[in-house]
Amino acid sequence: MTMYTPRHFDSNNRDDALALIRAWPFATLITAADSEPRITHLPLLLEGEHLTGHMARANPHWQAFAAGHTVAVFHGPHAYISPSWYVVPEREVPTWNYATVHVQGTPLLIDDAVAKLAIVDAATAAFENPANPWQRKVEGARLEAMLNSIVAFHIPLTTLEAKFKMNQNKAPQDRAQVITQLRASAHPDLAAMADWMSAHE
Repeated sequence: MTMYTPRHFDSNNRDDALALIRAWPFATLITAADSEPRITHLPLLLEGEHLTGHMARANPHWQAFAAGHTVAVFHGPHAYISPSWYVVPEREVPTWNYATVHVQGTPLLIDDAVAKLAIVDAATAAFENPANPWQRKVEGARLEAMLNSIVAFHIPLTTLEAKFKMNQNKAPQDRAQVITQLRASAHPDLAAMADWMSAHE
């Protein structure tokens, strides 16, 4: 599975791809099972050269890991771009700017209780408010039962593809005007796209 990426939008900067994964960790996980693709939406944390995550044991997706090809799709900032934002609007058409990263690798199941708990705790720490974080109180048999109800895994960064479609095929003045229009909106997603356009010429 490869991503259609015209030359203008192909990002070969590994650091940029990893930065997107860290900033937008909620992923779409796809495994090409024999009968039909398995698809799960879940957060995946970047740890060194692999991703970590967990899902419900009741979810049949994890059972396809050994036999199927797996891709994690991370969606970064994205925004509708109006033709009216360009220097010569009548020559343009609407488009959508976006940044996305695909990670391909064969997941390794982690069924050790201590290792699973470490993965869950790391995810909690990553998303809790650091000023007043929630602290886990569940222990003993209840904690053991909850850990038995999930499957944790690592996904090595075997293949990393990044596509940053951010008007790189337009003139500098057009890109500048698009960035200005994006910043004029109060929507945080549009502001994020403006920031990424500014950082990725």
